[in-house]
Amino acid sequence: MSGSNDHIGSAERRYGTVTIAEAAQRLQEGGLVAVPTETVYGLAADSTNGTAVAEIYRTKGRPDFNPLIVHVSNLEAALTLGQFNDLARELAETFWPGPLTLVVPKTGDCPAAPAVTAGLETIAIRCPAHPVMRALLEASGLFLAAPSANRSGGISPTRRDHVSESLGDAAPIILDGGPCESGLESTIVAIRGNGYEILRHGPVTAEQLFEVAGVAAMIQQSSDIEAPGQLASHYAPIKSLRLNAEQSEQREFYIGFGDIHGDRCLSVDGDLAEAASNLFAVLHEADASDRTSIAVAPIPHQGIGAAINDRLQRAAH
Repeated sequence: MSGSNDHIGSAERRYGTVTIAEAAQRLQEGGLVAVPTETVYGLAADSTNGTAVAEIYRTKGRPDFNPLIVHVSNLEAALTLGQFNDLARELAETFWPGPLTLVVPKTGDCPAAPAVTAGLETIAIRCPAHPVMRALLEASGLFLAAPSANRSGGISPTRRDHVSESLGDAAPIILDGGPCESGLESTIVAIRGNGYEILRHGPVTAEQLFEVAGVAAMIQQSSDIEAPGQLASHYAPIKSLRLNAEQSEQREFYIGFGDIHGDRCLSVDGDLAEAASNLFAVLHEADASDRTSIAVAPIPHQGIGAAINDRLQRAAH
């Protein structure tokens, strides 16, 4: 009985101005909700409702050839949407709930709207760890398509105000769960038979994947867009962005790392996880500053540093 009361309490708790129950109802009625995950804030809609999914594309100004990630509460729910071989199951069981998205073949009766997969025969699925997103999945009973809650191509949102500033009048109701922990979008892995390919680097590193899979990721097989974050230009500020900058130039907002402090430092201690968590928030700050351009100090290209550099390269494209 106490568990039931706890669930009611959780559903009625306010995150900003909105409760989980109110947000779940909005989703069930075909509306959109901005919701925190452990990676970034997502713009969620019922993945089986084509009209609701179309509203995601309209709100973000997102190209309709760019697939969406579907968020589920557990592996059992994921099996309704996608076909998981032994490797996919092992990765899911190891890293879920968490910041890993798996791209697998769709089931024969996959209920996701065609726009979710952009006409592909595969589907991108993730089981998030953030308690607010997990509560929303449970309360709504839906599979939630949820790309980042910002204008397409812009800097990803890791705080509530990033969502409202980016989407403006188009912003839906927002569940405010505070700053996101990881601060970078999920790692995306496409299952290729008994092997796998990393489509987007993220918090789950190549080294961690190798440890579980026992084999290294395949070399990129195709230039086709199979999942979010593969566009050459993405995560971009309005201002120009210079990478691997050993020192700042005139009128630049200088983002430091380690011994290079700059105007704002991603991590004074040279901690890559801390840098990842701070990256998008600092880019937002730099873009809003009175400087004319942005420069970023060199970031080591190991572990999660590979994901940070991936975002920075796309942002500077």
